Amino acid sequence: MAFRETVVTGIGVVSPIGVGLEAFRASLLSGVSGVGPITQFDPGGLPVRSAAEVRDFDARRFVPNRKSLKVMARDAQLGVAASRLAFQEAGLGAKPVDADRFGVVLGADRICGSLDDSIAPYRTCITDGRFDFRRWATEGFAVTYPLSFLKVLPNMIASHISIVLDARGPNNTIHQAEASSLLALIEGATLIERDLADLVIVGGAASEMTPFDWSRFAVLGRLSRRADQDGRSPRPFDRDRDGEVRGEGAAVFVLERERHAVHRGAKIMARIRGGARIYHRPSSSHGVTAAVGQAVRTALHDAGVAPDAIGYVNAEGRGTIREDIWESLAFAESLPGVPVTAPKSFFGNGGACCGALELAASLALAEEKTVPRTLHCDSPDTQCPVPVVTSGDYPSEKNLFLSLNYTLAGQAVAVVVESTA
Repeated sequence: MAFRETVVTGIGVVSPIGVGLEAFRASLLSGVSGVGPITQFDPGGLPVRSAAEVRDFDARRFVPNRKSLKVMARDAQLGVAASRLAFQEAGLGAKPVDADRFGVVLGADRICGSLDDSIAPYRTCITDGRFDFRRWATEGFAVTYPLSFLKVLPNMIASHISIVLDARGPNNTIHQAEASSLLALIEGATLIERDLADLVIVGGAASEMTPFDWSRFAVLGRLSRRADQDGRSPRPFDRDRDGEVRGEGAAVFVLERERHAVHRGAKIMARIRGGARIYHRPSSSHGVTAAVGQAVRTALHDAGVAPDAIGYVNAEGRGTIREDIWESLAFAESLPGVPVTAPKSFFGNGGACCGALELAASLALAEEKTVPRTLHCDSPDTQCPVPVVTSGDYPSEKNLFLSLNYTLAGQAVAVVVESTA
């Protein structure tokens, strides 16, 4: 459905390049990367030991009830922090809000339990030096932290946000990897357009920064080894790219009915003009290219705009060898000549939060009348036939841009956004 009433009035960011919109914007303008050595656990023995972590983050600054921290995974802590920052940015603390028409739709990843919570039950199930699964359901569970299950439910992020902000309206969680947060944005805007809410917190939060997660990443073999060598990775659309860098973070937007925002005197930062949710069976490279291309065309049709109205594309741009080619081929066909940028070059692939972080990057720089640059794209790959924005002062000459994400499972999502800066 086309969006006619949904605007953005607040942005909250907790990222590897800054906590809060101003710090985030400053890093984008200065070209500061968030990639560095892993510090949240000992990465010794792993083939890749670098990531884009949120550093110097203290959840106690943002969670009013300290007891809640005991049942909050890091994903939830990041999400609550970003939501409170967005709430403040939107000026919502000064005037009362109808809690029953205040919703939350958030993107989330699988949440692994912490190593500390796993050690005791694991050791209890050891027999003759090996893990005995037969002991898990009885002896293992007997020494498991009773509330640990509440920490790893993906929907708990949205639940904690609704409790902290007293949002009693529609509440949902989208669990679709890199597409999650833009899918959450579309659902949140749909709630407003259907008059089911006046305000909706949307976005994503994720932190796959446990040894369990990294064991899986190592097996998948998609990580950039160059990140350990010089930190100049990921390198989206660059000839020398060698894989993705994993990250973490949260980015949240306050979506609001325009007349509701005007009535309370809120600053309108952007308008959501259209969106698309597409699936193609991922049987070959054609699956990614077809899904991305169809998502772009459908979003443009939904927004009622022509391809040449788009100023630039905020791309998935993971820095992986094959997928960057597949994605760029779709852009070359559906948005010929339109500049492309890849903010993952700043803060890596944060999974469920990456789309929201990338959109936040575009809106953070809209007031500066510039486009987020793509770091480390020193030698653009000729197999990626798109003009990549690599300059830090590339002007934003049009007020419309398109933000896109896709998953290797075949899902693609695109939104057309109009900046009001």
